[in-house]
Amino acid sequence: MVWIEFLISAAIITFAAFQLTRYGDVIGLRTKLGGAFAGALLMGIATTLPEIITTISAVRTGIPQLAAGNLFGSNMFNILLLAVLDLAHYRKRISRKNAEKHALSGSLTVLMIVLALFFIIAQIPYQIKIGNFVVGADAMVMIAAYLLAMSLLRKQSRISTIPIMPEDIPEDVPTLRTAVLWFLGAIAVLVFVTPWMVDASGRIAEITGLGTTFIGSTLVAVVTSLPEMVTTISAARIGADDLAIGNLFGSNMFNMFGLGIADFFFFGGRFFAVIDPSFLLIGVIGLLMTVFALIATLARLERRILFLEVDSVILILAYFGGLALLYVRGIAP
Repeated sequence: MVWIEFLISAAIITFAAFQLTRYGDVIGLRTKLGGAFAGALLMGIATTLPEIITTISAVRTGIPQLAAGNLFGSNMFNILLLAVLDLAHYRKRISRKNAEKHALSGSLTVLMIVLALFFIIAQIPYQIKIGNFVVGADAMVMIAAYLLAMSLLRKQSRISTIPIMPEDIPEDVPTLRTAVLWFLGAIAVLVFVTPWMVDASGRIAEITGLGTTFIGSTLVAVVTSLPEMVTTISAARIGADDLAIGNLFGSNMFNMFGLGIADFFFFGGRFFAVIDPSFLLIGVIGLLMTVFALIATLARLERRILFLEVDSVILILAYFGGLALLYVRGIAP
């Protein structure tokens, strides 16, 4: 029964998330945001909202390891999508075509992940009171770092983006008002349904004995990352390369931003203080995958094993090898 509950709630969340990405794209077009910036900010936020809402629900229901596993596991899956994207478009390696343009967003993603790992290790005890909330100084640094990253990306976008003229927007594109209403409606669905999936995930972790860390890093992370996968592949198919790659890096930055936001809803002290050290493994694997993806695209490596690019093979092996290592270690909640 619990698996049926999980599948039904996951299907509803996936449908709502797809509406987020669809109408988030319309909002980006209607508001004339640049491709790379729209991908990193608007679409990154839209496709990552399921992860954030899942994280908040898990924190509020007393399952913090599921929350952290969801965010770190989603990072790994998103970089895996970069490899899948290149495999699907092996004749036109879009990640290399736009390598320089996305070097900044990729580097900022690395910075955010490194900061998160540093705070898990450092265990900085300081807290800050903001209104009725008491949050860790580490969480506030994560939030500030994300806002700075978005500011830098917006500045880059203003320099490199060609303005979109009203006549360039197809007639069948919904109005901004319609897009915003659908966008907000999808968020409302996520807010109501996500706690249901979180509860089912917690019970699955207990029944299977795999622990909330593993379930959050795999099962929940994949479900909440499905919008990134569909949005990225769809954007690449229509030639919106900037949006596709920017969405992946932007989603990972927003995931790390989510660690800071989670602290506002965690009332047992600092959120970073209760994150299991085992997440260092998941975080480092995601970091290594991100760094290698950046190096491979900037260096423009051109070597294949049969029909597979070496860098894509390495990213795929790193993802599944990391999950296997996580499983073998038998990490418990």
